[in-house]
Amino acid sequence: MSAPGGSTRVIIIALFANVGIALSKLAGAMYTGSAALLAEAIHSFVDCGNQVLLLVGVKAARRPPSPTHQLGYGREAFFWSFIVAIMLFSLGGMFSLYEGAGKLSGHEPMEAPFVALGILAVGIVLETISFRACLAEVRAINRFGGLWAWFRKTTNADLLVIFTEDLAALVGLVMAAACVTLAWVTGNPVYDAAGSMLIGALLITVAALLGMEIKSLLIGEAPATDYRPAVEELVRAHVPGGSVAALIALQTGGAEVMISYKITPGSITDVGRLIAAINTVEREMKARFPEIRWQFVEPDSEA
Repeated sequence: MSAPGGSTRVIIIALFANVGIALSKLAGAMYTGSAALLAEAIHSFVDCGNQVLLLVGVKAARRPPSPTHQLGYGREAFFWSFIVAIMLFSLGGMFSLYEGAGKLSGHEPMEAPFVALGILAVGIVLETISFRACLAEVRAINRFGGLWAWFRKTTNADLLVIFTEDLAALVGLVMAAACVTLAWVTGNPVYDAAGSMLIGALLITVAALLGMEIKSLLIGEAPATDYRPAVEELVRAHVPGGSVAALIALQTGGAEVMISYKITPGSITDVGRLIAAINTVEREMKARFPEIRWQFVEPDSEA
């Protein structure tokens, strides 16, 4: 599991990097008239807003349980991450497509394309620094194998969003640089417009993938860890002849899990002994898996 502070640090690094990148891209787009650079500027401004929303989600998710939210507010992080995916789709992707389509119908050449390329090069450097910090955090907590497996299985919504945004930003910058170069070399501004549309298609694709992953967390996704073998092992050790009749696990927040299970009493006939055995199982599960915040255990006579 990721430490909350690690994700927050990555978000802040990405936010500061994107503020500088967005301002430079916007200035360059206004000076050169590049559609691809303007699409990248909008993309970076959207990313800045997204990172602010993620920080809001991280803070909200840390609130303690209340009478109306008795399992806490951990899913706040999932909600704000879903809002980020919507913003990436609507403000980032759709605007880039619109801007590119508008430029396709016109034939205005870019001015000073070398300025646009210089700004894009600086953006690539800054975005690479942000992405490397995020990638280091992902690798530090990734226990699923490859990055695609981590993307599909992680429950760390804020880090998932930052990783996806940074990767999309790098790919978008490379696309924009390639298209601006083609427009400069050929003298045909259509390539610049095509760059804006490619960036739009990229952002819409990324937003769709991200939205599907966050939606799964929002509606109640099982944790990536299978807790049943550990529960069964502890029940065999502390409840002679007992077994696990049923087990449900649910991710209640970025690093919080709730598990509920039924245990058959086996050869234990004394209620006090059974309660003591169940309490021991609970304590040892918590010691093995610190992310388990909530445990609900019920004795059951049927396997």
